[in-house]
Amino acid sequence: MNVIQTRIPEVLVFEPKVFGDDRGFFFESFNANQFDAAVGQHYDFVQDNHSRSAKNVLRGLHYQIEQAQGKLVRVTQGEVFDVAVDIRQSSPTFGQWVGELLSAENKRQMWIPPGFAHGFLVLSDHAEFLYKTTDFYAPQFECSIRWDDADIGIEWPSDAKPVLSAKDSVASSLRDARKFL
Repeated sequence: MNVIQTRIPEVLVFEPKVFGDDRGFFFESFNANQFDAAVGQHYDFVQDNHSRSAKNVLRGLHYQIEQAQGKLVRVTQGEVFDVAVDIRQSSPTFGQWVGELLSAENKRQMWIPPGFAHGFLVLSDHAEFLYKTTDFYAPQFECSIRWDDADIGIEWPSDAKPVLSAKDSVASSLRDARKFL
């Protein structure tokens, strides 16, 4: 497994070693020992989620203010632009973001630690998105930050108008959102 550093040290991209031939391919999508060594601590993953979205669907930027979730995300069909935003007020990278193209083709995964908001934009006709979480979904603690918040300045790789959920269309600005210490 190749570990790729991002501009925010805690957010990592994992690129598997893929073994392929004319029959197909095989790769190890998760190895707890390698993951723990890369992130510098042990996390228990307690929930796996799977979503399917159409082109230009933008989900996020989501987080749970309590029962904060770390997420290990990947795409099994299609392509997305995946984003993590540091919302830890005490962090030197507070308010900064990183984004990566994740696709069924590149098989990369991104680690979004607790304390970050997360979102993605579907670039292909459809995308299937899988992620492991370090805590259970708790809707009473769920928060959203606007995808187009000027204080964050995410450079989304599409000029198309994104398709948003009702919740995401009324999300808070970073300035007004609940944040981690």
